[in-house]
Amino acid sequence: MHAACVDCGRQTGLRADEPVVLASVVKVPLVLEFARQVAHGQLDPAERAVVRRADRLGGTGTAGCLDDVEMSLRDLAGFALSVSDNSAADVLFERVGVDTVRLLVRELGLSRTRIVGSPRALLRSMMEDVGAADPAAFAAVYPALSPARLRALRVRDPRHTNGSTAREMTRLLSLVWTDRAGPPGACAQVRALMAHQVSWHRLAAAFPEDVAVAAKTGTLLGVRNEIGVVTYPDGGRYAVSVFTETADLRDRRPDLDAAIGTAGRAAVEALRGCCGPAPHRPR
Repeated sequence: MHAACVDCGRQTGLRADEPVVLASVVKVPLVLEFARQVAHGQLDPAERAVVRRADRLGGTGTAGCLDDVEMSLRDLAGFALSVSDNSAADVLFERVGVDTVRLLVRELGLSRTRIVGSPRALLRSMMEDVGAADPAAFAAVYPALSPARLRALRVRDPRHTNGSTAREMTRLLSLVWTDRAGPPGACAQVRALMAHQVSWHRLAAAFPEDVAVAAKTGTLLGVRNEIGVVTYPDGGRYAVSVFTETADLRDRRPDLDAAIGTAGRAAVEALRGCCGPAPHRPR
């Protein structure tokens, strides 16, 4: 866990430099790179893209659609952050380039952040780990895999998947919230999309309704996490990231969701009062 005041940099944390699995939190630097390319005129946000039925990964948004879906790149970016759409993220990774996202995190000084690839690339690594030749074979063998075999998959190891540290993720958020991660318009777009995340059961659930929480979750085989920026009515802004890992691989863990929120709020409250309000700060 790590938390930092966006404006003065005061911070607190627990094992903040330990490697962690990003899971869908990787969609934040992905969409940031997309927004930067749009701001620099390299991409047209209205460009149409097709998410094909054959490419769906299951889950939310276009990833769960039974038929081909066509929409703009900017709407795919919105789905990637608001409902954690894996197929939308696949299309964006292909369009902006995995190598470019890797260069972005280096440019921002996130030296311990590792970008392996898209959700589909992670699925391929899981197929390789269990010896499945294709997604259908993987789907057939997956229910019979033992918990120990699942815990040994590379997607659970930050050295072999999209990974980072809690401290580097709060740094990323602080850079976005202060327009230092790219053109102001690009940073504003990421802030706006994160504010529309539909999941509120982790960080957001722990704060009063007059406190704004813009965040992104990540969930994967015993990994549950969330990063976000908490903004109080007095203008105080705090970047916070909480990562959890458990041997229990059940999908439904409301206790862990609540623990993420409780830990995040405790970290933020430890920083409150570190600097004065700033009425004109971007949200």
